[in-house]
Amino acid sequence: MASTADMRPAKPATNPGAAAKPLWGGRFADAPSGELELFGASLPFDQRLWREDVAGSKAHAAMLAAQGIISQEDADSIEAGLDEIAGQIEAGTFSFDPSVDEDIHMAIERVLTERIGAAGGRLHTGRSRNDQVALDLHLACRGYAASLMDALDALCQTLVSRAEEHMGVVMPGYTHLQPAQPVLLSHHLLAYFWMFHRDFARAKAAHDAADSCPLGSAALAGTTYPLDRAATAAALGFSRVTPNSMDGVSNRDFAVDLIYACTLTQVHLSRLCEELVLWSSAEFGFVEMDDAHSTGSSIMPQKKNPDFAELVRGKTGRVMGDLVSILTILKGLPLTYGKDLQEDKEPVFDAIDTVLGSLHAVTGMVGTMTVNEGRMREASYEGYMAATDLADYLVGKGLPFREAHAIVGRIVADCVREGVSLQELTTDELTSYSALFDEGALDAIDIDRVVERRRTYGATGHEAVQTQIAEARTALSSQMRS
Repeated sequence: MASTADMRPAKPATNPGAAAKPLWGGRFADAPSGELELFGASLPFDQRLWREDVAGSKAHAAMLAAQGIISQEDADSIEAGLDEIAGQIEAGTFSFDPSVDEDIHMAIERVLTERIGAAGGRLHTGRSRNDQVALDLHLACRGYAASLMDALDALCQTLVSRAEEHMGVVMPGYTHLQPAQPVLLSHHLLAYFWMFHRDFARAKAAHDAADSCPLGSAALAGTTYPLDRAATAAALGFSRVTPNSMDGVSNRDFAVDLIYACTLTQVHLSRLCEELVLWSSAEFGFVEMDDAHSTGSSIMPQKKNPDFAELVRGKTGRVMGDLVSILTILKGLPLTYGKDLQEDKEPVFDAIDTVLGSLHAVTGMVGTMTVNEGRMREASYEGYMAATDLADYLVGKGLPFREAHAIVGRIVADCVREGVSLQELTTDELTSYSALFDEGALDAIDIDRVVERRRTYGATGHEAVQTQIAEARTALSSQMRS
């Protein structure tokens, strides 16, 4: 990496016919071979950082002029040249030269210098590629975290809206994927809301972690030039500057924070998609996916497959791999900069691209799926899910819970053998198991009342869920103000 000290003019090349050397090549007689250049280059993937690089360079040049380190005329030329380059990259007319441009930073500086002359060569004054690279990644991760927050907010809004829309719909709740107790569909949807609400907080934390400016750290030890680091940070919208130059160039915790936020978000998306795949199957029949979020079969004309839900579930492994990748890069790295850190960008890019695409897909799926309320209610009578309430009824009559549990277990076993539901039993049939049963036992196993009786805070009863929806709306308002 070029350091702040490497400012002396390079000697002319001894072989005028030799291939062009990179901007750091003054110290070297020969450039790396073509294969090594390709191996060492990051331009193919870090081109996407061009906006961050241009913004950082413009802020740096303006600060250099304000401090009297370069002339205002040079700063104006640099800004105009960078704007021209940015316009060409945006339009797709900028020509990168992979044989010379190791990365996006060198590509922009090379072309800038070719176009505006000596002023372009002064841009790197007081700056190393180490802090330049760190700055660009800080800016990118801060922006990616903001995009993640927006996408999570959209999904959270959709989940709460669907919970409000289907308030009162009863469905089976499961443990071990076996029918357990009836719950409200709204309660089930809100369980995912709270997961993604926590993910929003993690994305916000990643945003805050990236919100510090390392520019001015130079190669690792700072610089002798009288830089105004606070001015540069303010120009780029940072809330603070990094306090230690060595940590400033080598810290990638903020990138880990972002990938971690992406990873857990993707895991939660995978859990939700697993349920959508199950719920849309013929065996469950709880929901039907919108045509725009489904695909068909090349041979079976009747098929309607939840392919996008499956794809989100499948992509989770790659995001988890991105987290392992960046942690492995960092785990043995001594201070300060090592070329290893070039490998930090692809995991960040892959993780954020994958999770943003997945969030978009899942928000659409949840927002457009058709809920089969009748089938959900029908399934709530399957699996003897009122059994706990029947046992609790006996407890209310004074029977110890373990005895009540055993009695109801025998009732369920007999119902399974006879092929009847608990709700089909008569009072006389119940009293044959225990004299403590009376007419009130039939109310105890009514599905709607089973749900409604769960009134504790955070439970699935109607009143508790209405309270939860109100709290979710308040949480959404807080997210919007973050």
